[in-house]
Amino acid sequence: MSMNSVGRPTRPTLVATLPGAIPATLGGGRGLLQDEALIFEREGWDSSGVDLPEPSQDASDLGDMVRRAPIGLPGLSEPEAMRHYVRLSQKNHAIDLALYPLGSCTMKHNPRLNEKMARLPGFADVHPLQPQSSVQGALELMDQLAHWLMTLTGMSAVAMSPKAGAHGELCGLLAIRAAHEARGDARKRVLVPTSAHGTNPATAAFVGYEVEEIAQTADGRVDIADLAAKLGPDVAAIMVTNPNTCGLFERDVIQIAELVHAAGAYFYCDGANFNAIVGRVRPGDLGVDAMHINLHKTFSTPHGGGGPGSGPVVLSAALAPFAPTPFVVKRGEAYELVEYREGEAVQAFGRLCAFHGQMGMYVRALSYMLSHGADGLKQVAEDAVLNANYIKARLSGVMSAAFEGPCMHEALFDDHWLEGTGITTLDFAKAMIDEGFHPMTMYFPLVVHGAMLIEPTETESKAELDRFCDVLLLLAEAAKAGDVERFKGAPFHAPLRRLDETLAARRPRLRWRPELSTDVAAE
Repeated sequence: MSMNSVGRPTRPTLVATLPGAIPATLGGGRGLLQDEALIFEREGWDSSGVDLPEPSQDASDLGDMVRRAPIGLPGLSEPEAMRHYVRLSQKNHAIDLALYPLGSCTMKHNPRLNEKMARLPGFADVHPLQPQSSVQGALELMDQLAHWLMTLTGMSAVAMSPKAGAHGELCGLLAIRAAHEARGDARKRVLVPTSAHGTNPATAAFVGYEVEEIAQTADGRVDIADLAAKLGPDVAAIMVTNPNTCGLFERDVIQIAELVHAAGAYFYCDGANFNAIVGRVRPGDLGVDAMHINLHKTFSTPHGGGGPGSGPVVLSAALAPFAPTPFVVKRGEAYELVEYREGEAVQAFGRLCAFHGQMGMYVRALSYMLSHGADGLKQVAEDAVLNANYIKARLSGVMSAAFEGPCMHEALFDDHWLEGTGITTLDFAKAMIDEGFHPMTMYFPLVVHGAMLIEPTETESKAELDRFCDVLLLLAEAAKAGDVERFKGAPFHAPLRRLDETLAARRPRLRWRPELSTDVAAE
């Protein structure tokens, strides 16, 4: 039996705790899924998968670049290499397999039209060091995307270069700091709600601010009284996610903006959940001064390992002069990149990264916008909210909703309904894997005990939502009926068994090393 680094079996074992126990397979496969070792664990270290002739010249002209030791990879033929990576891919869940219900992450379908557009010559092969005269089409696309991002948000400027949401937060706070410094106003505090994404306080601290939490009301929203009490002349900004991480719209958002502005501070909105209001509400109309937009969440660019990502930041008129370089401007019939702190960029806080952003993400996002149109983007938000409320309505009779009333784009449950069963949120999530579903986001937001945060997105059909809810209801019924072993031992049917994630996170093994025999280790 194979063991992982924290001492639990990872390969299939005899499942004697469930009716109709199944024996472990002899070769490690699961049905038609093949067992697959790490590339480093394969044989063939002294061979090559390709026949190459002996070089006719020596390597003396390479100097210090000559390899002095084996490369450290086995030699595989083309079919062996292909099968290795296909088998590994089968061990991952994907949005193309089933609903991916991670709350706060928006794992939505990426239309293949977007991918086709991103592969067009001139976009796919553009290089950041090309002369600007040779990439006019790319610059025009960036300008169009920037225009629509400002139009949809009601903002005056946009910084396109940030690579992700957290990078966008950094951009927004640097612009805010530059604005305060320009008027000789040294401020040191940033206010952040208790339910905020963890990147919010981390970014504020990184920029050099002190972070102070704002309390949350019983209905899951910013406590206005606590905010008013903590505002002062040393507060630089507030960072609020809206809709917030509990899946709720901040009803007092305009009052929040008025209080913050009256104190001489700026309103930073975490735009992670813009997909819930796009086409319905313009953040600029709510008093927002800066907001990052995760293109993967709202405009369907690839997420995570499918990146790299993109997190443009829209800015109000008050912050627009401090936007970072580079940015695109149109002069006559030509497009140019403003790359230096001069002219219209004289007050720019600087540059966030070496180049201009991620072209592939820009193409995909604009393709999504143009194919949906204004009415389609509005429907995106409406369908995302409808789907989340449908899930909440179907599950609330059995699982306990964290807050009463309708939600926005994600439904949040706590673990109150599991009390007395001996089953935890983690156990329930592991059992979902056996049923073919990726678990929802667990234990976040931290303000809800045993949180289960489900975001179906707008791309799921009612039939798929029903299939998902039916499974969760059946699992809930089993949990309440005392079928504890189904949950404590799960997953039984996954390629790998349950791991100790806590210990693995604290003691990660980031580099493979060959196992030493007992004799060698003793020496």
